[in-house]
Amino acid sequence: MSSIRLTNSATRRKEDLTPLDPRNVRVYVCGPTVYDRAHLGNARPAIVFDVLYRLLRQVYGAEHVTYVRNITDVDDKINARAAETGRSIGDITAETTGWYFEDMAAIGNLMPDHTPRATDYIAQMVTMIEDLVAKGHAYAAEGHVLFRVRSYENYGALSGRSVDDMRAGARVEVAPYKEDPMDFVLWKPSGDGQPGWDSPWGVGRPGWHIECSAMAADLLGESFDIHGGGNDLMFPHHENEIAQSCCAHGGARMAQVWLHNEMLQVEGKKMSKSLGNFFTVRDLLDRGVPGEVIRFVMLSTHYRKPMDWTDAKAREAEATLRRWRDLAGDAAAGDAGPVVEALADDLNTPEALTRLHAAARAGDAGALKAGAAMLGLLDDAMGDWAAAPETDLSALAERLRETRATAMATKDFAELDRMKAALLAAGVEVRMSKDSVELLPTADFAPEKLDGV
Repeated sequence: MSSIRLTNSATRRKEDLTPLDPRNVRVYVCGPTVYDRAHLGNARPAIVFDVLYRLLRQVYGAEHVTYVRNITDVDDKINARAAETGRSIGDITAETTGWYFEDMAAIGNLMPDHTPRATDYIAQMVTMIEDLVAKGHAYAAEGHVLFRVRSYENYGALSGRSVDDMRAGARVEVAPYKEDPMDFVLWKPSGDGQPGWDSPWGVGRPGWHIECSAMAADLLGESFDIHGGGNDLMFPHHENEIAQSCCAHGGARMAQVWLHNEMLQVEGKKMSKSLGNFFTVRDLLDRGVPGEVIRFVMLSTHYRKPMDWTDAKAREAEATLRRWRDLAGDAAAGDAGPVVEALADDLNTPEALTRLHAAARAGDAGALKAGAAMLGLLDDAMGDWAAAPETDLSALAERLRETRATAMATKDFAELDRMKAALLAAGVEVRMSKDSVELLPTADFAPEKLDGV
């Protein structure tokens, strides 16, 4: 059995994974808040932890892994969207949850074993909050229930912050009903038009953090193996999860290992609507970027490093995947060992891709196919985009080679430049080296634009 080593955010060290029960390796990952399409940044943790899921299933057996990724379907953003559109909250969350599942499948992710919706676990949240109040870790005030942060002495350990430093740096308005500015909401009252449930503190709804603690405990137990999410969730969300879970469960350690992926950029800049570089996964799919290409680009950067999405990377990924699909063809799966070994070293997906490149260069179709499957690549269900175009580009490549030879001899490059520009306009990537000319169709390939080239 391969030894898996992961960088634990809680200890800031790479450690051997030692499951609490190898017969049931348990993973919880924070999922989406469903009020709109999943943006490109949402795709990164989904892909990272899908690869972890595949690795765990390979090492421990599919029947011995439980993967939970929640759906937040009660949130002020959802309420605001309902108010903006006049649609019901239920309609919005049902539609956007369906979109999320579709888009995540389109980029090659397996469905987790459980995808719990927060609204199905309100009773468990209320029970946990009642328990925290009874133990003195929480208190009711003006229809709210708040977690008493200073009642948990290890608060801040995950993110490396002290409560006093956090309080000194806080710039938020402090609610008058709080005992301490750092105390956070477990339950809050609901007004007209807002979703609400009966509770000992009146009609209200849960705070954000309590939902993950309640769902994880119900589905995975008080202690489980791995908790994952983007590093933007480390504080306050994951810090608060740890505090309320440990206090509710008599000090039991919530997760043995915490994993956090870094954030995503687009063309070297933070993704934002104001910069015009904000994309949803569906935006890219509708532009003709294959889901498999999106996945490949994401995997090309280690999960613990910032990932920069660029059009150039997408074109390179598409060209590589076309070559790999041509080579793998109908070959039987071979040895995935080299890729498993790379992934077992802290989910080193760039190294895994390097090993697939080596298998491709060696012409080992079986190893290429088996290793790619560990990364969710070269799956038959995702391959329609890579079907060979009807237009044969080999003849055009030969013409371009001859045109280049003529241009080099005459020093007149006008016709060569015209052909290259026409090919690029038709969505064909032109690769020219000293000894060869290669034409590769991209996601924007338009055969009808080749007339007259």
